[in-house]
Amino acid sequence: MTTRLNPYISFKDNAREALEFYRDVFGGELTMSTFAEFQASEDPAEADKIMHGQLEAGALTLMASDTPDAMGYDDGSRISMSLSGEDEAELRGYWDRLVDGGTATMPLDKAPWGDYFGMCQDRFGVTWMVNIAGDGGTQPS
Repeated sequence: MTTRLNPYISFKDNAREALEFYRDVFGGELTMSTFAEFQASEDPAEADKIMHGQLEAGALTLMASDTPDAMGYDDGSRISMSLSGEDEAELRGYWDRLVDGGTATMPLDKAPWGDYFGMCQDRFGVTWMVNIAGDGGTQPS
């Protein structure tokens, strides 16, 4: 699997509806996981909300999720950039450069789904998500 870069859209409580709409527009295969499936929220009201959704339609990859109440939601910052793949050295290198002069908002560490995942805001205010698939290495940064 090569490293890929794609948009990641954040929604407030309507990611499922939006992703189903985009599937109707672009076609393709849609997968969605809820917060309950990964025990990722202690708030029962968020159990059925989308923790991660992904639409694959040809060369198009669109990812989206509902924003948990604890994270706050700003309609002006709905889109993040997502880097994902299996090349640990490459992805950790991107992470280190992106977080330099920026802020790690979620440290690159083992995630409930088994990959290594982190979020940061670079020095220009752009939000990035980095996901290292599989074992993803042994040392969190």
